[in-house]
Amino acid sequence: MKVLKFGGTSVGSPERMKKLLDIIDPSERQIVVLSAVSGTTNNLVEIGQAYLAGDKAKAAVLIKALKDKYEIFIKKLYAKSEYLEQGREVIDYHFGLLTNLSKDLFTNIEEKVVLAQGELISTTLYHVYLKEIGLPSVLLPALDFMKIDEDNEPIVDYITEHITPLLDAHPDINLFITQGYICRNSFGEIDNLRRGGSDYTASLIGAAIRSEEVQIWTDIDGMHNNDPRIVKGTTPIAQLSFDEAAELAYFGAKILHPQSVFPAQKYKIPVRLLNTMDPKAAGTLITNESEKDKIKSIAAKDGIIAIKVQSSRMLLAYGFLRRLFEVFERYKTSIDMITTSEVAVSLTIDDTTHLAEIEKELGAFGTVDIDRDLTIICVVGDFGAEKHGYAARVLDALKHIPIRMISYGGSENNLSVLINTSDKTEALRSLHNRLF
Repeated sequence: MKVLKFGGTSVGSPERMKKLLDIIDPSERQIVVLSAVSGTTNNLVEIGQAYLAGDKAKAAVLIKALKDKYEIFIKKLYAKSEYLEQGREVIDYHFGLLTNLSKDLFTNIEEKVVLAQGELISTTLYHVYLKEIGLPSVLLPALDFMKIDEDNEPIVDYITEHITPLLDAHPDINLFITQGYICRNSFGEIDNLRRGGSDYTASLIGAAIRSEEVQIWTDIDGMHNNDPRIVKGTTPIAQLSFDEAAELAYFGAKILHPQSVFPAQKYKIPVRLLNTMDPKAAGTLITNESEKDKIKSIAAKDGIIAIKVQSSRMLLAYGFLRRLFEVFERYKTSIDMITTSEVAVSLTIDDTTHLAEIEKELGAFGTVDIDRDLTIICVVGDFGAEKHGYAARVLDALKHIPIRMISYGGSENNLSVLINTSDKTEALRSLHNRLF
C-alpha cells in the first residue's frame, strides 16, 4: 500500500484538485494525505491572531472573506447541484464553527482548532468530489488515529493500532483520504505536528502501516543540486540517502522538512519527491542507500548568528563545554555549527528569541563576540573519512570569499562553511561551477 501526500498548491484550485486523478491510480490501494488549499492556513493564522487579540470584528471580516473564496471554489469543483449542496454544507459547518468561537474564551487550544479547519475542509470537499464522479473512497479522520505524546512526539504504535482497523473495515475500497498536519495531543485536544506538517503525516502513516512507498507531491520536481532561484542550470537529484536529504532540508532546501522523513527512515520506507505539475518527471528517491564518491547538492541557510566565547580558563578544563552548552539548553536554543580551539569556542544559532539572555550568561565564561547577517553554505555528498580531494575542491571554489567558520568531519555527508550573507550568491554560483 502506498501513501501519497499532496501539498497546498497541488489542491490550490478546483482544476488542480480534479487533476489529482491523473496521478492517483484508483486500481491500487493507497492513502492520500491532503494539505489545506494553498493560502488557507495563512488566513486561518490571521483569524486565530485576531481572536487572541480580542478583535472579534476583525476575525468576523477575515472569516467571511475566506468563506467567500470557498463559495467560488465549490462552484467550480462540482458539476451537479446535489454535490454542490453537499459542498456548501461542508463549508457552512466549518465556517460556522469558526464564527461560534467568538462566543467563548479564546485560548491557544481554540487557536489550534482554527488551524485544523483547512485540512478538514480540503479533504471533505475532495471526498465529496470523488462521490460525484462515482469513485469509491473512505474519508479517514486523522484525529481518530494521529496522536502525539506529552513531549509532542508522534506515537507510531498508537497510529498503527488505530488506523489498521479503519483500513481493515473497508477491504473492497482502494482509496482512503485523510488530513495532513493535524493530530490530537496527550490530553486529547486538537493539535498539530508542526515539524514538516503534512509531509510528517505521510511519513508517519507510511511507517505505521509499513507502506511500500511514501510519495511527497509538490510543485517542484524533486530536490535540486543547488538553489534554482539563484543559480542557473540546476538539476534534480535522482537519489539521496535519508541522512543526505535531512542535511539538505535542514540547511535550506525548502521542499522538505528535515525531520519529516525520520519515521520512514526508521522503518526503511522509500520516499519519493515528485512534481504534481509534471507527473512524468523522475523526481528524487530517498532511501537508506547513498551513491558513493559523489557530491550531491549545495544548500544555504540564512539568518545565522555566530557567537564566539574566548577564555583562557578553557585550557585543559574538563566540564567547560558541558556548562557552556547548558546555557543553550536552558533557553531551548539549538546550535547549527561549532568549532573549538584551546581558548575559544565559536558556534552558530538561528533562533534569536533569547539571544540577550544567552549573551549575558555566556559572559561568565569569558569574552563574548556576536556576529550577525551570516549564512551557512552546506555541501552534501559522500564525505567519508577515507575520501580525499572533496574538501579541497570546496575550499578552492571559495578561496576569494571570506570564511568565518568551517565544519567538517562531524558528518560523513556534510561540509559546511559560514560566510557573510552578502557573499551567498557568489558562493553558491562559484561552488556550482567548481563542483558540477
